This record gives sequence, structure tokens and C-alpha cells, in this order.
Amino acid sequence: MARRQQYIFAENPRHGKGILIAILVVLALLTAALFTANLAMTHTVTFTREYVTISTLPMGLDNFTILHLSDLNGAQLGDHQSAVKKALGSRSSYGAVVLTGNMVGKSGNVQPVLDLLAQLPTGTPVFLLPGDGDPPLYATTAHSGLSAYSDWAQTLIDAGVIILDEPRSITTGKATIWFTPESLYTMDTVSTEKAWQNQIDTLDAQVEPLTADQAALRRTAEYQVQRMRRIRETIPTIKESHIQVAVSHLPLTRQSVAESRAWATSKVFSMSNVKLILAGGYCAGQWRIPGVGAVYVPELGFFPEDEKITGMGYLAGVWQHISPGLGASPDYPFFMPMRLFNSPGATMIVLTSTVH
Repeated sequence: MARRQQYIFAENPRHGKGILIAILVVLALLTAALFTANLAMTHTVTFTREYVTISTLPMGLDNFTILHLSDLNGAQLGDHQSAVKKALGSRSSYGAVVLTGNMVGKSGNVQPVLDLLAQLPTGTPVFLLPGDGDPPLYATTAHSGLSAYSDWAQTLIDAGVIILDEPRSITTGKATIWFTPESLYTMDTVSTEKAWQNQIDTLDAQVEPLTADQAALRRTAEYQVQRMRRIRETIPTIKESHIQVAVSHLPLTRQSVAESRAWATSKVFSMSNVKLILAGGYCAGQWRIPGVGAVYVPELGFFPEDEKITGMGYLAGVWQHISPGLGASPDYPFFMPMRLFNSPGATMIVLTSTVH
């Protein structure tokens, strides 16, 4: 009779199944723990203070503070943005609040931004530069009002927000600081005005009455003509002793700064005289690996350097602060719809004449 061969190290099938179940349970618990940790992290707003040293800073602007926020993208961070309020603490005022785009986001829902405004210190000027992820700023088709601005923008204007579509200034004592859309440093306002005036002339030349959409377009064209004229009138009032802050939705590069300087037609109103650039756009990379950095950023590829996407850096002779953002950007691939190990951030920038 043939002897049945036995292997003393043969695994019991039941034991193998139990080990597999145990591994799956551990992985499920680990995934749940990571998800919970990430949820807590991405709903806790960090507050950072950055100092910008400007040797020529006028005395009236010494310790001037700018609260820099960006890329809310319609997110709610706690009940009525309570997480933002908690991060800001009890500070009663800032010199200015600057929002560098994609605050409303593609949905066009302004309520999250209105909730955010309610958490800011009262009496502080709030400047908004729309981003490419926000709905169009100007109304070129019929809408609910007679403003040249789209409904979402007009709602924020009514709430006290100052739209940055031309240079805006704050004067404290004898010192003045300007906040200017970066695009205006290279804009040909004369040609732009002519283009809009041609649009008006074309509409006025037609025999039939204007449709509602055409009437809205004409209102916007008139506003743009007036805006170009205001910009040309404002530029000569900017003095060399004034501090210029350029505001951009996306961060600038050395090349874009150099090109902007080459375009300058004024010795004073020039990127060469800008002391600080404020930007956003990248949400600090959306997905981050602790201790490593961002995984992927559109346009920049995999594992970009942090100085290109978040925080304070020195760019071709000018300071640039890139906000880490508050929400998640829809510009990332579909499988990266939320922030991962990447806390939303609010930054207070302090202008100073001495090194800190």
C-alpha cells in the first residue's frame, strides 16, 4: 500500500483565510484612520506670519499687515467658515485683506465667500482679484441687474469687497501703498480702449433696437472704456516713494517678471518698482506627502519645488508670496478632487524696514 506523503509545514487553509481577513481588517482600519486624520487636517486652517523687509519702506507703513487668502473655491470650512475665524484668532484689524482668485469657484455660489467676509475684522479693506476658476467678472449677456459686473461680483461689491481691476491705494499718514493687478503692468490701455470703443460703435450703428444681451454688452464696453481712462489717469499719481504690490492669481516666474519689466513705459509704474507679489492658484499642490512635498501640479509636473507653489520666495529681486489656499482646485486631475495631507492656510504678511 502506497504511503500518503505528509508535509509538516503545510499551511492549514483555514489559518490562511484567517490571516488574509486579519490583514484586510488592519488595512481597513488604517485607511479609516488616515481618512479621519486627513479630514481633520484639511478642515483646520493654519495661520502663518511672514515678514517682508523693504529698506525703503515709509515710516507710515512700518508693520503694515496684509492678510493673504486664496482659492476658497466655494468651500465651507466649518459652520459659516468658523475654522477660518479660529485660525485668525482675536486680531481686531489688518491693513488690508487680499484675495488672490478662485474664491467663488466654478459654481458661482457666493455664500461661502460672504460667510468668510463675516469672519474678517470689520473696517478692513478687502481686495479681490478674480481667478480663472471664477465665473466671468463682467456681464456681457443679460442678467438680473444693470451693472457691468456679473451678479456674483456685484453681490460681493455690495458686501464691501473692492474688485481689483485697476490700481487701488491705501494711505496711512503720509505713506501710500498700491495694490495693482499684475496684468496692468503690461497692458496697452490705449489699444484696449479702442477695441471696446469699436464694440460700442458697432452696436450703435445698427438700425434695430438692442437686444437685452446687446444692451448688457454695451454697458460692459462703456465701463471698460472708462476703466482704461481711469487707469491712465491713476498711473501718473503713483510716486516713487509709494509701495507697489502686484497681485496675480497664478505665481509669476523669473521670465514673466523680466518680460513685464521690458514692457514698462513708465519709470515709476513698473514691475521694477514692485516690492511684493501676491499670488495663489496651486493650493500648495493639493496632494502632499508629509516630509516630501507636493505630488503633482498641473503645468509643473511631479514633485515640484515648494518655492514654485507655496510660501514666501525671492523672485528676480522681488518678494513673492504664494498662498497655500483654502479649498481644493478643480484644475487637478479627477482623481485628486480634494486636499490630501495639506492643511488650508491663511497668511499674515508684515511689511517692515528691519530684518526679522
